[in-house]
Amino acid sequence: MTVPIRFGYKASAEQFKPRELLEFAVLAEEVGFDSVFVSDHLQPWMHDGGHAPAALPWLGALGERTSRIIMGTSVLTPTFRYPPGVVAQAFATLGSLYPDRVILGVGTGEALNEATLGLDWPDPPERFQRLKEAIGLINRLWTEERVTFDGTYYRTKNATIYDKPERPVPIYIGASGPAATRLAGRIADGFITTSGKPTELYTETLLPALDEGLTKAGRNRGDIDTLMEVKVSLHSHRAAALEKTRFWAPLALSAEEKMGVEDPLEMQRLAEALPIERAASRFIVSDDPDEHVASIERYLTLGFRHLVFHDPGHNQEEFLRTYGSEILPRLRKRLSGA
Repeated sequence: MTVPIRFGYKASAEQFKPRELLEFAVLAEEVGFDSVFVSDHLQPWMHDGGHAPAALPWLGALGERTSRIIMGTSVLTPTFRYPPGVVAQAFATLGSLYPDRVILGVGTGEALNEATLGLDWPDPPERFQRLKEAIGLINRLWTEERVTFDGTYYRTKNATIYDKPERPVPIYIGASGPAATRLAGRIADGFITTSGKPTELYTETLLPALDEGLTKAGRNRGDIDTLMEVKVSLHSHRAAALEKTRFWAPLALSAEEKMGVEDPLEMQRLAEALPIERAASRFIVSDDPDEHVASIERYLTLGFRHLVFHDPGHNQEEFLRTYGSEILPRLRKRLSGA
């Protein structure tokens, strides 16, 4: 099996109201994108101008307004705010409503979205073990009739998900380190990571870890979707393309700088202290479409087959129409060898 190359739209839930974001995602299907992925945050990274619509009802609304796109979370945490049983039921319902169009993207989570509800925020090793156990329980709830489960972190007693799609919803694992990436290779239908980091992270750490997990499971790259969230800022004036990234300056903060930050006001304070060049450092910043496409192709060359584009600007309609008319056709033409 070879997973087809797809181009998707990252719906920035941290930046737009639910209805506005929905209209952008509907437009993404109209202009030719193959997928829409939405973040799932309880709180945004920026307090001023920030938003945080809930992903689950939003995906239901998107499914009703569209007919073709694949849609999913990038990513949802099935271990704290949402117990795995709740996630299993919700995505089984979405999968039943929109067969073969729904993806459950999961990750280990952020303190910003969990600790604010009074939940204890454990160290990374425990978060990883919780994720691993949660995925196993979700899969059992999707494939077995009555599930009694007594794990380290989660328990069920004679639990049944009564409404399930004919084929289980694919599970993608979001990862930025080798342990979760190996897990994706072993057990997941897809692997999600983000762009704008040193090439060596992908070539020497993440992709080898993915291959290690795939080999352990007797699989190869063709058996898994490799999804890269590509951060892009295209504008005819380079200075404007650079300035568009300002709202997403938190992306440039290191893991150490963000560690334990639970308040959007504090995250905003840290981000606003960054110079614009660092705020833009995770993005492909371009003023020329051909240069832009050449930079994007780097991720296809690395072996990623599903590129989901995240534009930081407030004028998402302009971004979507420009990509639909100029960037996606260029990418598809190059892929076809024309």
